[in-house]
Amino acid sequence: MRYSKAHDDPFTMARSKLCEAEAGKTGDWRSSRPEIDRSKCIPSKTGKESCFLCWMFCPEGIVSKSIPVKINYDYCKGCGICAEECPAKAIQMVAEQSVHHGGTEGAEKRE
Repeated sequence: MRYSKAHDDPFTMARSKLCEAEAGKTGDWRSSRPEIDRSKCIPSKTGKESCFLCWMFCPEGIVSKSIPVKINYDYCKGCGICAEECPAKAIQMVAEQSVHHGGTEGAEKRE
């Protein structure tokens, strides 16, 4: 089902808004981070707005409901809920030391 505006979508209304809190960019706290395999990701693979369970279940609201799905690593705490909920198993948790630090996946990296 498509909604004309974001505020018409009942899932969007229930989601938390991403904002820089007093704690600052909390992504530095994590020990592992989610990595998306776009060849398995349902929205990325089909090009259709479907699934988005990672977006819906993320407690921090840092997964974008877009094609391709993106993760804002500046605020991702590495809880792994997105990986656990992904029906296609397109998200794997990777040790933070083995990956390049950066902001939103697929977008510009932080300095």
